[in-house]
Amino acid sequence: MKHKNKIVKVLSLTAGLLFASSPFAATWNVAVGDGGGSAQEALGLKFSELLEQKTGGKHKAKLFLNGQLGSEQDTVNDAALGTLDFSILASNNLAPFSPTVGILSLPYIFENLEQAEKTVKGSVAEELTKNTIRDAGVRILGWTFSGFRVLSNSKKPIQKLDDLQGVVVRVPKNEIMIDTYKSWGNNPTPMAWSETFTALQQGVVDGQDTPYTTIYAMKFGEVQKYITDLHYLFLLEPLIISESLFQDQNEATQKAILAAGNEATEYSLQWLKEKEATIKKSLVSDYGMQIDALQDEAEWAKRAQQAVWPKFYESVGGKAKVNELLRSLGRDEV
Repeated sequence: MKHKNKIVKVLSLTAGLLFASSPFAATWNVAVGDGGGSAQEALGLKFSELLEQKTGGKHKAKLFLNGQLGSEQDTVNDAALGTLDFSILASNNLAPFSPTVGILSLPYIFENLEQAEKTVKGSVAEELTKNTIRDAGVRILGWTFSGFRVLSNSKKPIQKLDDLQGVVVRVPKNEIMIDTYKSWGNNPTPMAWSETFTALQQGVVDGQDTPYTTIYAMKFGEVQKYITDLHYLFLLEPLIISESLFQDQNEATQKAILAAGNEATEYSLQWLKEKEATIKKSLVSDYGMQIDALQDEAEWAKRAQQAVWPKFYESVGGKAKVNELLRSLGRDEV
């Protein structure tokens, strides 16, 4: 035991020496759009733990939940300017700054969790990281697996496409998602995430779509009654760092940051697998929410893919890029 303790002390001392020359050796701020108990928070906490561990305590990260540091899109701009260190946000909120990230928001591009996992670990994610550095001045370090965005509302059960008519749905300020709802014959209301709970509470909008984990973390059960088990968009939420901050670090710190991001991504995947089913049950038992399956989701998918995909091929990197992703997932090309 004494020998083991000596080894730990030596390793800690070595880590401290490696990171001693790194500038900005302090606590870094991490903007988090969602609240406590969310998949975003889980990833952020694990990243913070790993960062401190891998830098021998030299660097730490502090989470600011519920959009305390600004809207998710604002945090991208702030990170690009170097006034914010890190942010965890939905990929659709990164896409306006680096359009090729929009490929992850094409409706029904992912059929299941396994396909989302394969994408995050493959060449597509590597290319998106390079693109965001070039386009937005931020670097993707890791990914939050948040689950499929399901539709909640306070008005009525939605079990088929016709039921969506007359329901006012809040969507992010993202053209792909806006056009997806339009393909279903709905006229959605684009709105910042920070305004959503109040808008639901006051009846400005009837519903919204986010994963089960987010609905629970944000306490949407207090203002929503019905959930439709929709599968049009598997939400991957990147952890980004200001590229200027990353480049200011020495090589050892950069490696530690990258390793912490990779390991936090693996943790997020397992977290979702372990937590989502329990969270679904809690939404029913704690809030009395009703969860309905879709009877005609094939029609939702058909309409969205036919109307939306061709319109956005160019912005997400071209039709060939979409087919490249489809092939990597073992799906038929378009």
